[in-house]
Amino acid sequence: MAELRIDPASVRAVFKAYDVRGTYPDQLDEDLARATGRAFVRVVGASRVVVGHDMRPSSPGLAGAFADGATEAGADVVLIGLASTDELYFASGHLGLPGAMFTASHNPAEYNGIKMCRAHAVPIGLESGLAEIRDLVIDGVAGPSFVPASVPGTIETTDVLEAYAAHLLSLAPVSGRRLKVVADAGNGMAGHTAPAVFDRLGADRVELVPLYFELDGTFPNHEANPLDESTLTDLKARVLAEGADVGLAFDGDADRCFLVDERGVAVNPSALTALIAARELVKQPGATIIHNLITSRAVPEIVEEHGGVPVRTRVGHSFIKARMAETDAVFGGEHSGHFYFREFWRADSGMLAALHALGALAETDGTLSELLASYARYPVSGEINSTVPGGADGQAAVMAEVETAYAGLDGVTVDHLDGLTVSHPDWTFNVRPSNTEPLLRLNVEGRDVGTMERVRDEVLARIRKDTTA
Repeated sequence: MAELRIDPASVRAVFKAYDVRGTYPDQLDEDLARATGRAFVRVVGASRVVVGHDMRPSSPGLAGAFADGATEAGADVVLIGLASTDELYFASGHLGLPGAMFTASHNPAEYNGIKMCRAHAVPIGLESGLAEIRDLVIDGVAGPSFVPASVPGTIETTDVLEAYAAHLLSLAPVSGRRLKVVADAGNGMAGHTAPAVFDRLGADRVELVPLYFELDGTFPNHEANPLDESTLTDLKARVLAEGADVGLAFDGDADRCFLVDERGVAVNPSALTALIAARELVKQPGATIIHNLITSRAVPEIVEEHGGVPVRTRVGHSFIKARMAETDAVFGGEHSGHFYFREFWRADSGMLAALHALGALAETDGTLSELLASYARYPVSGEINSTVPGGADGQAAVMAEVETAYAGLDGVTVDHLDGLTVSHPDWTFNVRPSNTEPLLRLNVEGRDVGTMERVRDEVLARIRKDTTA
């Protein structure tokens, strides 16, 4: 068996905190994908795995190479072909198999990546198997020391799209008045999943206006990254032009969803978190709801008002999912547009979040902005990134300076659950380092716009004193 070309430095560069992510083909190529398939099977102890991929030009070849590596290690492979990430999670849960999804999510066209999970969509991060896979790729499965299975695995193909759509609608049915919905897939995988879901929902429930549903991994219209509000420009305009009730924006692999209301105004993801939490608490009174530390303080307030138990956690899907498992939480929300559901194997699904929003809106006679008004209580800054030189030491020094400036003020509390969080009765902010870039990320919230802007500008001035924005 031929030795695979593996550069240890490239391997270390692309294995991130939660997934594999890098540029194709200089950092992530078919040899690395094949070696990762071998290592994945060894680490998770799988006899059968499921593999899907997005619409990027490099994705089918990388997924095929991973499948070949998995069969060389003795596992059978179920290829589901084109899929959103939440469709891969569905397949992992529905079939009870470990899975691998080839996607770079919202990253530009030259990137690709691998999101891996154990059976039932249990996440794999650096602390839960990804580091072992990385080390095996470097030291154990790419070179002549790799011994293939005496009986190689087989490869079969199957289509789970219709079963996926049916399952989502069983969890979040939409009834009530008919809605007009503009959905922007950004040329990503929602162009594959949304027709299946909305066709099953029926034209008597929703009039769907598709925007950029053509699958195209070069992203000819705009980046598929709705966290960047500039990518919502076309959706906002189309909602207004169509007189639509709501706009939906999905990222490249469709595991995140953002809303635009009938006025063409982007909806704060924390408001959607609070809305879904309230709906889940109707079904499960007294249940636990997870929220990460940069969601609005309105989220825990609303959870408690609806009789639930709010639990705060770090940013990142592996932390959210682990905390959900520990607490048996029914739902978890992140300000980045990821929404996690216990009934969906604790995995995140942008489409399921969208269906919850449509279901809630269809039950009212009002507008989306009216529906969400009570859930969006406090002005927020959005995430603001600042480049900080000096690596981790430089980031730590800046955060220490910020903490020193605020820690002694009356009414202020400080915690370090994820970076630095400073809270006051009238405002709160979090500063935390990026996992992948030399950046500090700032989120600020205030009791009113003036307070939020004052605190935002004060903290940014300290962060950027000797840095470049």
